[in-house]
Amino acid sequence: MSENVARLNKFKNKGRDANELRRRRVEVNVELRKAKKDDQMFKRRNVAAAPDEATSPLQERNQNCQALRQWTVEEIVAGVNDDSRESQLQATQAARKLLSRDKHPPIDQMIAAGLIPKFVAFLGLTDCPPIQFEASWALTNIASGTSEQTAAVVDGRAIPAFISLVTSPHQHISEQAIWALGNIAGDGSALRDRVLKHGAVAPLLSLLAVPDLTVFTPGYLRNVTWTLSNLCRNKNPSPPMNAIQEILPALIRLLHHSDLEVLADACWAVSYLTDGSNDRIEVVVKTGVIPRLVKLLGFEELSVVTPALRALGNIVTGTDEQTQAVLDASALYMFPQLLRHKKANIQKEAAWTLSNITAGKDTQIQEVINAGLVPYMVNMLVRGDYKTQKEAVWAVTNFTSGGTVQQVVYLVQANVLEPLLNLLSSKDSKTVLVILDAITNIFMAGDKIGESDKLSLMIEECGGLDKIEALQSHENELIYKAALNLIEKYFSEEEEEVQCVIPEATDDGYAFQISENQSTFNF
Repeated sequence: MSENVARLNKFKNKGRDANELRRRRVEVNVELRKAKKDDQMFKRRNVAAAPDEATSPLQERNQNCQALRQWTVEEIVAGVNDDSRESQLQATQAARKLLSRDKHPPIDQMIAAGLIPKFVAFLGLTDCPPIQFEASWALTNIASGTSEQTAAVVDGRAIPAFISLVTSPHQHISEQAIWALGNIAGDGSALRDRVLKHGAVAPLLSLLAVPDLTVFTPGYLRNVTWTLSNLCRNKNPSPPMNAIQEILPALIRLLHHSDLEVLADACWAVSYLTDGSNDRIEVVVKTGVIPRLVKLLGFEELSVVTPALRALGNIVTGTDEQTQAVLDASALYMFPQLLRHKKANIQKEAAWTLSNITAGKDTQIQEVINAGLVPYMVNMLVRGDYKTQKEAVWAVTNFTSGGTVQQVVYLVQANVLEPLLNLLSSKDSKTVLVILDAITNIFMAGDKIGESDKLSLMIEECGGLDKIEALQSHENELIYKAALNLIEKYFSEEEEEVQCVIPEATDDGYAFQISENQSTFNF
């Protein structure tokens, strides 16, 4: 209950800073990164076949029986401890193959056998690129496991060894080292910061300091982008600001690349960087990236639209000025297609973004109206899935809190009352409280123009009064008090119907008058 009170107070106290109306994503309540198809994976195992080029002499030899069958971990240990470089190479490749199998790779057995320090030592054998490659691949797959398994690779002093291989003249070795660093950084804030402190950013960015990125294979550039995105990822703490400022120009460039996977991971990186305090959002806004993110909202591919929308959604949790930068890039005109997107998750994210825009100034609410989005908000209350409806409720309630009387009248005119009141049957207490808050705000607007009696009648006629009355027996004290307050204030008088109180009937419903300028708004 205390959480409800805090959120409601934060929202409805008109004396507070408008920024406080904005709701940052509550990470425990939102299934971030839930679908690997839609979202970026934070660790990846390399289960692909070896590259066509002869990275290992074994590919060019007759397959002897030792190479055909899987080695045991004991045989691998014996091989890597052999004095013969050829035996070490065969054993390391055998380890890589075991670690690359789809099911139950023997990661813990390899760690327990003490193989990590051996593989790390092999990373430094510049006179034998095949063993560097095989050891990199094996360690990458160990680091793709649990946090404990990733930590074992780090404890084996692999980070500096991998960083030195980022600029290897052999692209397949460089790529594998970059992949390994991505797995380590993706584990969480602590290991990400260790990768940063060891100086990973400079060599990674030096790779991208070429006039034309097409010199790289698509896979290579995807790996670089993915690893950079993992260096931007995770909070508590967020990445150091100096690292972000170094990485951002490269990310902006990658956001203009044609490869969809590169675009998607660059977008995710920007979304991570905007998921934080206003000063962190500002660093991203100042790069001028917002128009590009808006353009990416128009892509067909979900893998690009999802992180672009997340990034813009994060930006509008910031200040009114940061939100205005998104509006100035004509972002709202992309929202009709997002609010009726075939994927419910996109509708929900778009509604969440809209709710943080309607938490802004009345001029920003007017831009939502001008972009024709109010009917879409109402439609989401009617037809959205449950999560989208909850976000739409917040969008409406924030609108009623920060909007002018005329804007609130416009919202009522768009038939918001019935679908809003229908959601009072929600099992979620927070949602019910937020709806009651919206109804209270709408009545406050009605009071200002002497039209609250007409509002009461409209609510009664669409069955809303019955729903509000039913809440008087709700187990949540805040809910029944809010419902009781509405009933006592606006529905308690058993007065005779006086003609002047009844809204004037029109072809479209009721007329709701604004006395200041005698304008009539039809419902």
